[in-house]
Amino acid sequence: MLIKLTGGRVYDPAHNEENVVRDIYIRDGRIVEKPADGRVDQEIDVRDKVIMSGAIDMHTHIGGGKVNIARTMLPEDHAEEVFARTELLRSGCGHAAPSTLTTGYRYAEMGYTAGFEPAVLPINARQAHMEMHDTPILDKGGYVMLGSDDFLLRMMAAKADQEAINNYVAWTITHAQAVGLKVVNPGGINAFKFNQRKLDLDEKNVFYGVTPRDILHRLSTAVKELGVPHPLHVHGCNLGVPGNMETTLDTIQGAEGLPMHLTHIQFHSYGTEGDFKFSSGAAEIAEAINKHKNITVDVGQILFGQTVTASGDNMRQFDAHAHAHPNKWVAMDIECDAGCGVVPFKYKDQSYVNALQWMIGLETFLLIDDPWRVFLTTDHPNGAPFTSYPHLIRLLMDKTFRNDILSTLHPEAQKATNLATIEREYSLYEIAIMTRAGAAKLVGLADRGHLGVGAAADITIYQDQPDREKMFSKPDYVFKDGQMVVRQGEIQKIVWGTTHVVKPEYDASVEKSLKKYFDRYHTMKLDNFKISNDEMVDDGRGSLTIQPLHEGGRL
Repeated sequence: MLIKLTGGRVYDPAHNEENVVRDIYIRDGRIVEKPADGRVDQEIDVRDKVIMSGAIDMHTHIGGGKVNIARTMLPEDHAEEVFARTELLRSGCGHAAPSTLTTGYRYAEMGYTAGFEPAVLPINARQAHMEMHDTPILDKGGYVMLGSDDFLLRMMAAKADQEAINNYVAWTITHAQAVGLKVVNPGGINAFKFNQRKLDLDEKNVFYGVTPRDILHRLSTAVKELGVPHPLHVHGCNLGVPGNMETTLDTIQGAEGLPMHLTHIQFHSYGTEGDFKFSSGAAEIAEAINKHKNITVDVGQILFGQTVTASGDNMRQFDAHAHAHPNKWVAMDIECDAGCGVVPFKYKDQSYVNALQWMIGLETFLLIDDPWRVFLTTDHPNGAPFTSYPHLIRLLMDKTFRNDILSTLHPEAQKATNLATIEREYSLYEIAIMTRAGAAKLVGLADRGHLGVGAAADITIYQDQPDREKMFSKPDYVFKDGQMVVRQGEIQKIVWGTTHVVKPEYDASVEKSLKKYFDRYHTMKLDNFKISNDEMVDDGRGSLTIQPLHEGGRL
């Protein structure tokens, strides 16, 4: 069947198309050339409508142990939003920590066709993938976590060479079926278990004698040398701590030109100036990012209201538990290789700290020059649920709207920011870069995030409206792999997306030492750790897409 989308206004930054009026043809799930004979099976008139590729959330917590804990401990979150079963949709619930089905439905209704879980614990990867497989419509993938695991830290303490580190990283990525590598509070999760309550960039873990800087250097080098497209995904030291901007600046400088992605950068951009000893470091951080072209970031914007923070960073979550709202929290460990902290939280517009956090995130968006290197996230659900994205987009695109909200916030926080003087407003083209073309490029999705011939037909069509929040809340049409899944903001069809992975080469001899380690220390055997390709696709819900590696890795 050949579908023609007629006369839309195309925004496709991957092909330098901004507001270009043209037709798009779809066949067998792909965008194709115009047929020579001009014959089509279905034509949809989209004249004057805005066409973009399907949106991609490159950092969203939608699978894994911490998400399930959040769901379990927050029955009030389930009660807040309950969705009844229909002839097409199954029942679901949740606002900050929605169920798997609800997650897929809500994302698709906003025009999103892919979401990537940024913290997959290797030992728990099978369960994370099962959750993501139960999330309809979206493509997905996971960044597997290393950096506080005992095996790596033992290797580093023993001065293992880089090739040995590379083999371990490649083996883990391959058998956890991941698309990238993540490090959370490098070494800090482990240090917390030895009663260290903070770990600065150049401070040694008391047991292994390894610093966070050492870990970042080893892992970012491994990712680069293995050819993994997505740079090392870094949740840095001292999240949420006043003064942590200095650690962030040191981390940027310490990358030494290696590609590195700093995630939820808003939470790492705090100074200590003023009466409250809490100030914005966004200008300094943005200046450093503008200077260092090897660095990319997502923001982790906070928005006001109830949510839940869920993180592998048990060191920082433990420190934050006193601020839990409602007053309950969880901190736990999984196989001694990582941590998990879940703390419900309500961001308040009349709190000085929360208001300034809101301002810092927006300053970061507006002061980073290159939209190809900054990405739209709320670190769902840590800063706000993903369903708030249309509101965030309006804040970025509408200076008057932004300043109207700013004027209602904590008055002392208003004095501590230059946000009101920033004239920049994002364009539709820049939004398409941040949420589509740039995100696809960063993750390494060669056939997503654009509207060129051969691309997967993941397409979102909007009615152009001055109120950008309304526009991005309810697209007219969403196509997933060429099938219309949303019309006028409502789900029309349930499909199942693919799981994206990479498969770097490694020396199989690494398994000799790994097998001994698993036999001695883990409750899981080595062979049970490995997730096969068949396991990833045997439930009929989508397929496995192996992304090409950069030079130095295996195609």
